[in-house]
Amino acid sequence: MLKKSLIITLAYLLLLTALGFQPTYAQSTRDSQTAERMRAEVAKLGVSKAARVEVKLRDKTKLKGYISKIADDSFTLVDSDTGASHALNYADVVQVKKPGKGLSAKIWIIVGVAAAAAVIVGVTVIKPVLCDGGAGC
Repeated sequence: MLKKSLIITLAYLLLLTALGFQPTYAQSTRDSQTAERMRAEVAKLGVSKAARVEVKLRDKTKLKGYISKIADDSFTLVDSDTGASHALNYADVVQVKKPGKGLSAKIWIIVGVAAAAAVIVGVTVIKPVLCDGGAGC
């Protein structure tokens, strides 16, 4: 009887683990940490029409514009194309970043050096191994 109840208890715990049972306090802690991180990011970017930002919200919405006002629990994003302003809570924001303009010069240099190294290795090492003096080599 004890063995059977122990097996049922272990099976139940395994089922709860497999379904991803999590206590509710873990989610609220994570949300508050995300909100604090977003508050710091917005404060670092500052208020300026010249400083354009991209904001990604929890509902997968992406907004572009500039930050016009920063408050304790929210900030205002103005769409520079339409002029519409959006009051956004830090808790609703997943990501705030400056819009990227592609890869940096450093990355392009690394890619170029890697491509050049691949060509040199291909010509000096791989081609002589594959071609043993035949007509096509």
